[in-house]
Amino acid sequence: MFKPITIKDIAHALELSPSTVSRALSDSYEINEETKRRVLAYAEKHHYRRNPMASSLRQGRSYSIGVVVCEVANSFFSHAIDGIESVAYGKGYHVIISQSHDAYEREVVNIQHLANRAIDGLLISMSAETKDFSHIINLHDQGLPIVFFDRVIDAFETHTVTSNNREGARKATLSLIDRGFQRIAHLANAPHLSITGERLEGYETALKENGIPLDETLIRYCHHGGRIQKEVEDAVGYFLSLEEKPDAVFVASDRLSMGCLSGYNKLAPKDQHPAVAGFSNSDVLDLLQADFTCIRQPAFNMGQVAMEMLIQLIESRYPVYDFENIVLDTELISR
Repeated sequence: MFKPITIKDIAHALELSPSTVSRALSDSYEINEETKRRVLAYAEKHHYRRNPMASSLRQGRSYSIGVVVCEVANSFFSHAIDGIESVAYGKGYHVIISQSHDAYEREVVNIQHLANRAIDGLLISMSAETKDFSHIINLHDQGLPIVFFDRVIDAFETHTVTSNNREGARKATLSLIDRGFQRIAHLANAPHLSITGERLEGYETALKENGIPLDETLIRYCHHGGRIQKEVEDAVGYFLSLEEKPDAVFVASDRLSMGCLSGYNKLAPKDQHPAVAGFSNSDVLDLLQADFTCIRQPAFNMGQVAMEMLIQLIESRYPVYDFENIVLDTELISR
């Protein structure tokens, strides 16, 4: 079993008191240079590292940030994490990443575990299944700095960072209309998520601008956010079962886009596949459908901004009452 060397071990080996060793390692003026040299040489030779938990207790800060996302394998979140880490490590913070896999129970357990690790703050993008926010509200009420990104809630005031979901959805839907499609279905995320309503509004706006009546029967929600592939395939099967099938589909998220294209490949011959446009930061979806048009979110930048705002909350010497809701532009990529 690995057992790291401690201050007591160094003190015993050099026949010094633990307090003398501790002061020598801290370069205290109270310790003479020869003793400092002996302690530092021994510590380096035996790979001594300070205990971060002990240091955090002394300083009242762990310099650790908890990050909760639905899935690291998701291209959007992997890029966002890159942005988060680029800021965090530059400021001397470590990042602890946790995945909810869009499951409420796992989100609750993971957040509680992070809180027990004495993190200084929390960055979170809500899971698709979460409707009860009490596990987050309780931590906020206890004073834990929290910032939301992408999937946000308004249960309390704090900083948020999102993309322009309405305009992104509008541009994606317009790209399908511009290609001559009129019967456009919408495969949506869990209905209670913040991004779902905003992207639905953008979809409806594009239809209205072009005189296309909204058909509620062409909208299907995935309450588990695509975590369960059968849920996505059921939606695809529903579209295929319609007497008048959609000739295009606007898909509301990265994971749903992958699930939708996979579902059509599984359930229907190529000549029955509709055109598809949707939110995605993946570079491989065009392998499933060459003409896939995507809305790309500025995930790296979103992560950077969210991390900067969280550090601002953590390091503020006074209570923060003015919060920002940052909205970043999306990019349409046509193939």
